[in-house]
Amino acid sequence: MNEKRLITGDPADVLTDEAQIDAMIARESICNNENLIYERPETLTDAIFHYCPGCGHGVTHRLIAEVINELDIQSETIGIAPVGCAVFAYHYFNIDMTEAAHGRATAVATGIKRLLPDKYVFSYQGDGDLAAIGTGETIHTCNRGENILIVFVNNGIYGMTGGQMAPTTLIGMKSTTSPYGRDAATMGYPLRITEMIATLPATYYVTRQAVNTPANVRKAKKAFQKAFEYQKQKKGTCFIEIVSNCPSNWKMTPLQSNKWLEENMLTFYKLGDIKAPGKESAE
Repeated sequence: MNEKRLITGDPADVLTDEAQIDAMIARESICNNENLIYERPETLTDAIFHYCPGCGHGVTHRLIAEVINELDIQSETIGIAPVGCAVFAYHYFNIDMTEAAHGRATAVATGIKRLLPDKYVFSYQGDGDLAAIGTGETIHTCNRGENILIVFVNNGIYGMTGGQMAPTTLIGMKSTTSPYGRDAATMGYPLRITEMIATLPATYYVTRQAVNTPANVRKAKKAFQKAFEYQKQKKGTCFIEIVSNCPSNWKMTPLQSNKWLEENMLTFYKLGDIKAPGKESAE
């Protein structure tokens, strides 16, 4: 028999009937606001994420929203959504948002920031949007040192359009357009675009983080906090890469994909600050 214990009742009480459990929960009102220790920040809407179970986009959205909320800059922040898995980001962030054509998010962010220099501006892009279609915009935005935050989610594949090989796909990694695995001789090498960005003199803070463990989530949040503070100080371009999983297109469960990420993605895309105050350039 599958037993379920109601955590708010007598520890000796074990309830096995679903209706009985529901009735007890309703009677005890354990979901009252005073009992909540973790809730949705005001900077996220109540829309349900469309992302696949286990995907890192949801956690990344949450972190950005928390930081905006904690810095009390909700009315001063403008985000630019990409084309890709995060194309509906404007449904989730409870801030001013706009949509950009595929790959053009940093160009749109540049225009908004120059017109409204006192606003906090960030783009949110995947690896296909930023590192393939938008390579030119990305490089030149960073080379100009535009005072914005660029958020780059790297899951090594084109997530929304069917799992094709991306510039970030690892050697030997299979995709719908590299069914036998990526071959360097014919398909080139994975692009470490974050290291490339760090070599540009006008970038100020360039870092690579992940959201696959609680410890990494905390580090990623600190990176977002720094980036928004640096933008306030008009330091120039901040660039945060989030290495994520893609359970659906990797054909894995969420747990399997996090393990694969740890053993493969993070050995190639190493985490940590690549360029930061006191750290001149990429190693």
